[in-house]
Amino acid sequence: MCDRVAIIGEKDLVFAFRALGVKVFSPKTVEEAKAILRGLDEERIALCFIHESLMEPLREEREEIVKKLYPVVVGYSDYRRITDYLGQMMREMALKATGSDSLVRRRGEDGTR
Repeated sequence: MCDRVAIIGEKDLVFAFRALGVKVFSPKTVEEAKAILRGLDEERIALCFIHESLMEPLREEREEIVKKLYPVVVGYSDYRRITDYLGQMMREMALKATGSDSLVRRRGEDGTR
């Protein structure tokens, strides 16, 4: 019987889920992620969340899983893409308004700490 939840993604994004009883996987390579996905049956995983960056590279493995009842595989995204987008938008607005993006540079972007 499958009765567990898992999440596959970057270590800094998924480590907190371990405290909630979620099985956490942080593959270093796509090949490692493929092996994890193939082994979900052995782990008794019913529901697996996969970071959006791995959805396309794991397409074949996900298509094989769809033929089974379990696990259900769902993609998720994180806050970083929207944060980067908003940062770029703020830079563009600052450049238009002041001619410089020095007010919205992240620490270290200009070589300083």
